[in-house]
Amino acid sequence: MTRFVGKVALVTGGAQGIGRAAAERLVAEGAQVVLADIDEELARRTARQVAAAAGGTVVPVGGDIAQRADVQHMVQTCLDHFGKLDVLVANAGTADAQPFLEIEDHRWQRILSINLTGTFFCVQEAARAMAAQSRGAIVVTASTNAFWMESNLAAYNTSKGGVVALVRSAALDLAPLGIRVNAVEPSVVRTRLASFVTENPSEAAAYLEKIPMNRFAEPRDVANAILFLASDEAAYITGQTLILDGGLTLGLKLNLPPSPLPGLASEVK
Repeated sequence: MTRFVGKVALVTGGAQGIGRAAAERLVAEGAQVVLADIDEELARRTARQVAAAAGGTVVPVGGDIAQRADVQHMVQTCLDHFGKLDVLVANAGTADAQPFLEIEDHRWQRILSINLTGTFFCVQEAARAMAAQSRGAIVVTASTNAFWMESNLAAYNTSKGGVVALVRSAALDLAPLGIRVNAVEPSVVRTRLASFVTENPSEAAAYLEKIPMNRFAEPRDVANAILFLASDEAAYITGQTLILDGGLTLGLKLNLPPSPLPGLASEVK
């Protein structure tokens, strides 16, 4: 497919997991990509691997999205190398687990500064570049934790709820400028951040009992949804969230035996 030929994309948190999968798919479909990550050396290695595999152009850049100056540098790298920015995949984020009564201030602030404030910096700075060309598509990685709470993750839950509100607010304000803003909301994805669940046999088995599709999401599953929302196929979609959870949040999955109503068989002809 060639949906992104001639397009320039910035992917944050692009060195591994969902970000890497999104970068791989973008390059495969013709985009020129700036791959940003807080781990600059890993970003360089990943950029080389993605470019070699897909035969495209991938420029690595290091930086912390919680620092506006770093985000400005990421956007400027797009402009310096390619002269424009068409797509932002605001994927960078982090997670931390603590019981609610034990959450420490610095750990709360770290989650919010990266997941919420950092995402705001990315969306705002990218939108400033896109406004100059009167077009652009932004896709943010949120989470089902924005509306489906999990225990011991109050900071993460809160940050992702804020991200969804940010996406809707930005979409409302930026639509007149030709900029669309949407989000994906995955549940558990087989990445480094979720490995404490996905790679632990007992934890994984217990969690999969809750998922009707009986598997965790793979990074490529999320990347495919990101590319749809960033593409012209979604040209009239903005301010929306696309849930990718294998049915997890549809309701409580109970393994109960069939129990027909008394007399039902005799009434059905």
